[in-house]
Amino acid sequence: MHTAYINRVATAVPPYDVHDAFRRFAQSALLAADPRNAQLFERMAGKSGIEHRYSCLAPSNLPEGERLDAAGFYPHGGYPDTTARMQQFERHAPELAQTAVDRLQLGADRDRITHLLITCCTGFSAPGIDFELIERCGLPSTVERTMIGFMGCYAAINALKLAHHIVRSEAAAHVLIVNLELCTLHLKDTTDLEQMLSFLLFGDGCAASIVSAEPVGTALDSFHAVLVPDTRELITWNIRETGFDMVLSGRVPAAIHDGLQKHGDEILAGAPAASIDLWAVHPGGRTVLDAVERAFELTPAALASSREVLRRYGNMSSATVMFVIESLLRSRTHGRSGCAMSFGPGLIAETMLFRTAA
Repeated sequence: MHTAYINRVATAVPPYDVHDAFRRFAQSALLAADPRNAQLFERMAGKSGIEHRYSCLAPSNLPEGERLDAAGFYPHGGYPDTTARMQQFERHAPELAQTAVDRLQLGADRDRITHLLITCCTGFSAPGIDFELIERCGLPSTVERTMIGFMGCYAAINALKLAHHIVRSEAAAHVLIVNLELCTLHLKDTTDLEQMLSFLLFGDGCAASIVSAEPVGTALDSFHAVLVPDTRELITWNIRETGFDMVLSGRVPAAIHDGLQKHGDEILAGAPAASIDLWAVHPGGRTVLDAVERAFELTPAALASSREVLRRYGNMSSATVMFVIESLLRSRTHGRSGCAMSFGPGLIAETMLFRTAA
């Protein structure tokens, strides 16, 4: 059996930093409904660990509370329907995906791409991003395409798992993975505090990576999924008339902690947590990272890369853990053991053990 390696990872975000604009907009909306919730929102925002989030929609420079974005896509009292949101996805998603793939600097290697895997839960169309990328990036027309849709934040680990299987069965395979999410297309016109805090987390982003049998980068060792019982209502993601509706319960961090603590030995294949050099944990939020840190009794420095990605970009759903892996690869750590994990609807933790090439 051939070992599969993540050879390269590249990342991209849209040009517009919207985090501060959203904070002002949300606080204004909450203030009109309940001043106490507005104060609580601002206090929680300050503790979120997030300083920047990016969107394909330019923020508005109008006075707070009038509208969120410059083009008026989110006017107060008149948020768009799902059709309008998908039209924005079709407009902006291919460009962001192409930017990420271009940053891989494939050159002549683009002719060696045999498989294209795309993860996305924030937009759909057909022909879709897969066909767009073949044309835009000059990929072989014979490339085998797979869409891994609507799995949420843990989809990147599932894509790596599929790439792992492909490479182990086809030694010459070169798998291009694209994790693309435009989360900011799904804001709701609401004054519900818990919903506003959920929207505070999410931004747009894309990661592209190459997986092959070439022993460069990060070796993919094993995968393990943990389904936490009696938690299926804690994270939900459904398509409705006015966009995609998310429920993200405040009970998620505690459920993640309990699930990881119970199944830690299985996730780490019996190895002690102290033997893991690198942790690539999906930063679903500050409290999620805190829960992982407690469950494995990690030092504060262990999740530094995850916290830095959260600070700089927020939660970009399936793309986010790849931003963390890209950060670890960039640090040029060789011959180190690692554990990656992401969390999403189910509630499920998808985990992966890896090694950086010597």
